[in-house]
Amino acid sequence: MSESKEINILAIESSCDETAAAVVRNGREVRSNIISSQIDLHKLYGGVVPEIASRKHIEKINQVIKEALSEAGTTLDEIDAIGVTYGPGGL
Repeated sequence: MSESKEINILAIESSCDETAAAVVRNGREVRSNIISSQIDLHKLYGGVVPEIASRKHIEKINQVIKEALSEAGTTLDEIDAIGVTYGPGGL
């Protein structure tokens, strides 16, 4: 009998006013889910300001990814795939 390998996916979301990263094992087990919200900042302007949002994503993304990996007890070397946001909105 062959031993099945666990698959670790790093998921990254940065499409609007939150920067988030999660590690998911075997497509079902959420090992970590870290969110850095910008809601309070954008409330000052009455809605999301794209330029401010993009700058905050750049400032926060590395920290959020490091925290997600740490909470999951894994490293980038143990990540098998990375999924990222592709544009804002739904389907």
